[in-house]
Amino acid sequence: MRDRSIFADREEAGRRLIPPLSSFRGSGAVVFALPRGGVPVAIEIARSLSLPLDLLYVRKIAAPLEPELALGAVVDGADPDIVLNDKLIQRLGVSKVVLAAIGERELQEIKRRKESYGKALAASLTPTGRPAIIVDDGLATGATVRAAVQALRRRGATRVIVAVPVAPPDAAAALESAGAEVICPHITDRFFGVGTYYRDFSQLSDESVIAQLSAFRRETETVAL
Repeated sequence: MRDRSIFADREEAGRRLIPPLSSFRGSGAVVFALPRGGVPVAIEIARSLSLPLDLLYVRKIAAPLEPELALGAVVDGADPDIVLNDKLIQRLGVSKVVLAAIGERELQEIKRRKESYGKALAASLTPTGRPAIIVDDGLATGATVRAAVQALRRRGATRVIVAVPVAPPDAAAALESAGAEVICPHITDRFFGVGTYYRDFSQLSDESVIAQLSAFRRETETVAL
């Protein structure tokens, strides 16, 4: 198979997103990383543009027996935001009981991740009254990011920018229709999955994410002194 990789790793992908985001340097915008894959991408952006970093916990609600098919997504919060693909749910005949069970399972995974990652971050940040930049390592269907866009708009972000290294055009267009500004250096209609565009797309462990977040926090605290 022909090598389609255009990014060495997530860190390089993050650096490729810095120039088109340069107008936000020191602006007070908040960078929200989607864990796990979005964390190393977002750290590069936040570090270079002197922006605060937080995590936005979003989980896909996958179709039973078809885990790659997104019925929707849930975003953590005092009142979790849930975005559902009603047409797909109806077509597959998925019941409300099954949806509720899947959603609860994903909320439990969000809770576990918050407990694991939370100590590596400073206090949680609010998007209210400021731009919010959502960062992930790529889009496939964009279902989870659409939920994130909706959540941040509801929480008072003045603008919602989605910054991703690679995406298919239909996913990017759907986000723009949802009210987001999309920044993506590689939009391709010959999309073969996010991982195929990276030479190193290694699975990130919780320990790796915590270590990266802790290092970023120490670095920013040192700069502030």
